[in-house]
Amino acid sequence: METILKDILTWITLADKRIIIGISGHGAAGKTTFAHKLINALNRDEVNYMNTDPYIVSSDIRKQAIIDYTYQHQDHRFKMTACHPAAHHLPSLERDVQMIKEGLDLWTIDTHYMKSSFVSSKRPITIVEGMSVAFINPELFDLKIYFYTDEATELMRRSGRDVNERGTELNYLKQSHNERRIQYELFMHPYSQYFDVVIKTHQNEFHIEKNIFVK
Repeated sequence: METILKDILTWITLADKRIIIGISGHGAAGKTTFAHKLINALNRDEVNYMNTDPYIVSSDIRKQAIIDYTYQHQDHRFKMTACHPAAHHLPSLERDVQMIKEGLDLWTIDTHYMKSSFVSSKRPITIVEGMSVAFINPELFDLKIYFYTDEATELMRRSGRDVNERGTELNYLKQSHNERRIQYELFMHPYSQYFDVVIKTHQNEFHIEKNIFVK
């Protein structure tokens, strides 16, 4: 992981333009941790950080959006999860990233769980991180990094977060996890082909599956 971080830092140093980096992947894959590692390795005064969670449609609305899909020749019917592109305010996110690309200032969306933050045109580097990044035009970014993990690791990490921190009932979490994972395989993971760097995590190990910095 330190190698890919070093490659990105070198690339940023050599770039002579405004840079927008998109970091995405499903929940509990390690994308947020990596984004903050990258920010800490850079001059914070030169970096905007934009978390795309506010661009995910409210869970209260998604509970009412029941979708049908087929996986491994079996029919499924479950609420729409954040692994589905329709669960995101994509036009709004594309507009805001385009504004950053054109050197304009903006305030991010304000929600009850995440306060609005200022994205300054004076900062040459912007890191846009979150699931929503996977679903918008890849040409808006100068570099795209994708994280994913195996099903067992994801469940372990989600259990620690959702059960211990959010009070989610464990049996419900397991059922929800199974359907979420299927929706991830069907609707989100195919977008990984448009990323420049693809990293699979397993417990505390990292496996770089695609890296444009290696010729």
